[in-house]
Amino acid sequence: MAETATRIGWVDIAKGICIIFVVMMHSTLGVGSTMGGEGFMHYVVAFARPFRMPDFFLISGLFLGLVIDRPWLRYVDRKVVHFLYFYVLWLTIQFVFKAPGMVAEDGAAAPLTAYLWSFIQPFGTLWFVYMLPIFFIFTRLVKTLPVWLVLGFAAVLEMLPIHTGWVLFDEFCSRYVYFFAGYAFATRIFDLAEWVAANRAKALGLLGLWAVINGIFVFTPAPASFAIFHQPGGDAAGAAGLAVLPFISLALGVAGAMAIVTVSALVAQVSWMQWLSWLGAHSIVIYLAFFLPMAVSRVILIRTGIITDIGTISLLVTIAGVIGPVMLYGLIQWTGWGKFLFERPDWAIIDRPAKPQRAALPAE
Repeated sequence: MAETATRIGWVDIAKGICIIFVVMMHSTLGVGSTMGGEGFMHYVVAFARPFRMPDFFLISGLFLGLVIDRPWLRYVDRKVVHFLYFYVLWLTIQFVFKAPGMVAEDGAAAPLTAYLWSFIQPFGTLWFVYMLPIFFIFTRLVKTLPVWLVLGFAAVLEMLPIHTGWVLFDEFCSRYVYFFAGYAFATRIFDLAEWVAANRAKALGLLGLWAVINGIFVFTPAPASFAIFHQPGGDAAGAAGLAVLPFISLALGVAGAMAIVTVSALVAQVSWMQWLSWLGAHSIVIYLAFFLPMAVSRVILIRTGIITDIGTISLLVTIAGVIGPVMLYGLIQWTGWGKFLFERPDWAIIDRPAKPQRAALPAE
């Protein structure tokens, strides 16, 4: 048990790093859009763009091999219904806060229309929760096919300039290769983490080299003729860099994901950094709930005008977006109220153990 815990301890740290980058992206771009400019945090967000979501999906696929052969009912319960419950719940919560503004702008019917449409087009920050069940089901369906066939298919999809506007389709094409790689090459990825732990100096050297290469490709503008590969609404700083081009984007996504694995394996041995492990183990808490403290802190900081630097405000909003859900989770654990927000209740479980049958009583 101790050996297993040591072997996989870095996984939660990797998830913790990823969730911070996700909150950082939404916080920074939101502040920049509201204030009409960019700050130093935009460059951090742009630097992380090639690997931010690839690593999140790769980590999500790491342990799939342990459960992919479970009976279908249990598999669907754990990998579909579980995420569906949280999507519907937090979609509803977000609409409670957003409905008044929608009514004011587009009329009384706008919230209901947008709410129903959100079951086809994932809403806002919740698209990741919507996307995971699709990846789980698709991987189950193709698990008997040759690994390199599926991986090659997914890699081609990632490199194609697919921007239909339908989030599910576009994100499937862009991200599935990383999820499947996490599932198919889990053993190799764990081996890398062990190598890093045993070769810290070499790992740090490789990290430095990767950071330089990643930065060059992100911040070197791509030729205008390749504009078709630029993602609409991308990170402002570096959005048109070489990193978005085919082959390069895939290579940087894989390299960046391995860099996060490397950083996590190194940090896993540092006791005072274990807060990252807690964040990773509770990443769903932060992912679901960060929208509210992010939005509230952004409004307060901008309207008060005490701080005017876009980068500083973006950093503070990011911190609020991470700490806010942690405080809410702590309050729930302390009071015992609201556990349904982050824990699926019994009524939402479809794979229930069979009740033991009473033994037949002998006739008297």
